[in-house]
Amino acid sequence: MASSQPKKDRPNARFHGRVEAEGRKCAEPGCAEAGEFRAPPLEGTGFTGDGPPQFRWLCLDHVRAFNSGYNFFAGMSPDEIHDAQRPLAGWERETRAFNTTGGADRPPRWADFSDPLDAIGARFRDRMKQEAGRQDGKPLSGKDRDALKTLELEVDADRMALRKRYSELVRRYHPDRNGGDRSHEARLQRVIEAYQQLRSSPAFA
Repeated sequence: MASSQPKKDRPNARFHGRVEAEGRKCAEPGCAEAGEFRAPPLEGTGFTGDGPPQFRWLCLDHVRAFNSGYNFFAGMSPDEIHDAQRPLAGWERETRAFNTTGGADRPPRWADFSDPLDAIGARFRDRMKQEAGRQDGKPLSGKDRDALKTLELEVDADRMALRKRYSELVRRYHPDRNGGDRSHEARLQRVIEAYQQLRSSPAFA
């Protein structure tokens, strides 16, 4: 059964660049069709380049007519046309370097930062302190460093300091030392695991 609805003689979404807008008419004088395709403005419109480009909106037929008459080389001299047609045209421009060795994108100097409360400096020193090596040259793994942090020990602590600190923390968190209070059991377990890690570490051998 044939549809009673009149057939719309309008471009559909398959046309590339179509932008539908209710009530926008074609900019071509005398055309009553919808302006759904963008085209550059005509010369002499008064556009100065201050702000977004001012485009014209044309219907499908008029934008096709515009495109068929468009000439990229209009106004160019023969030499300019020859240069624009070369296969490598446009590739001779210097590209921006992304490394810092050539002088481009150099990071700011430390002195350029304003740090009146020493927040940046203190954090940097703490990080360097955590990543510092032992003076005796013994290696520390990532787990060793985490264990030292749990026990609140310095990286150069020796085996005697390790045992002393472990005993102090066990007495502090063990339920028998706190009237049966078991609220510190999780902390005590972390202390025991950290001690076991460091006791078998080459740094405390």
